Amino acid sequence: MKEQGAIGSKSSALLSEFPPRRSFLANFQRWEWMLVALIILDILFNMSRSPHFLDARNLSRTSSDFMEIGLMMLPMVFIIITGNIDLSVASNMGMSASFMGLLHNQGVNIWVAALAGLLLGTLGGMLNGYLVARVKLPALVVTLGTYAFYRGIAYGFLGDQAARGYPEAFKYLGQGKVFGTLVPFSVALFIVLAILFGLVLHRTTFGRYLYAIGNNENATLYSGIPVARIKFIIYTLSGFMAAFAGLILAARFGSTRPDIGTGLELAVITAVVLGGVDINGGKGTMLGAVLSLFLIGLMRFGMGLLNIQGQVQGIVIGSLLILSILLPGVAQQISSTRNFQFQSRAVLTALGVLAVFVAFFLFFFWSRAAVIAGG
Repeated sequence: MKEQGAIGSKSSALLSEFPPRRSFLANFQRWEWMLVALIILDILFNMSRSPHFLDARNLSRTSSDFMEIGLMMLPMVFIIITGNIDLSVASNMGMSASFMGLLHNQGVNIWVAALAGLLLGTLGGMLNGYLVARVKLPALVVTLGTYAFYRGIAYGFLGDQAARGYPEAFKYLGQGKVFGTLVPFSVALFIVLAILFGLVLHRTTFGRYLYAIGNNENATLYSGIPVARIKFIIYTLSGFMAAFAGLILAARFGSTRPDIGTGLELAVITAVVLGGVDINGGKGTMLGAVLSLFLIGLMRFGMGLLNIQGQVQGIVIGSLLILSILLPGVAQQISSTRNFQFQSRAVLTALGVLAVFVAFFLFFFWSRAAVIAGG
């Protein structure tokens, strides 16, 4: 009885601790407000540089370009908060979309083929969840393996061919607008799902379990919380959302190739971590991840209008990602110590890292200008 009482009190303590309550002033010191400020600065800068940035049709088109990343990002927030990772989401996307394309090429009704693709993607997520949660293999190793495995299956389905000829009703998922407006259907769908995932994360016991696992998995397990079952659920959910994102991407392109979505797993993880979700687990919000997604999308759109090459865009996003990890830690160190020498060292470190990335950006920008002038 005493042991059960101890477990119950420990479980209650875990559930009441995550996420911690914040004062009104502390809310304005959160990373989400920094993301809002960056979005505003990005909009103002691009408005001054290009008259086409705020064009409604351009914004509508560019917003739909990264919604597939957003759909895969939602369950990835759950996974990273628990201290795990899923590197196979883009490969699962390709596998599911290729399976749908294969069935459609063979004359299967598109909606039946889409349902089969969703089922296959969900099974892929279940395999990841089983190996991570039940067999207790490292998530990085498991999903790195299925990253190659699922992409190989996608090529097995379609080879070097592409599936085409999808009906207009299906292509509406990726190309349609809401009720004749300029709001893409995929954007509206993402917003609804983001609200749903956010409510689950921040307003349910299941969400508190995720924070508890990320902060101390062993303590959470000994508190009677079904850690393995929760991991299995979130990986299964990740597989389903990856497959769903694959269908949306295939509908937007109007075709499917086995290499569809290649490399998007890094964009998904970048959006989550840049949004303030601790890569080690236990911290982060859904709002931060959503703001990060739109910040990245707007930055890439603005840099594209300015004809900045992809390498420079990658440097800008990468530097922002590293600074998003570095600066909050520096700020916490400064606020938690009165040692002036230690504070100076932390500030100088942050400034040094920032200077390195600015130098790389200027170098690539200069090299691009030199190539254009020479051509």
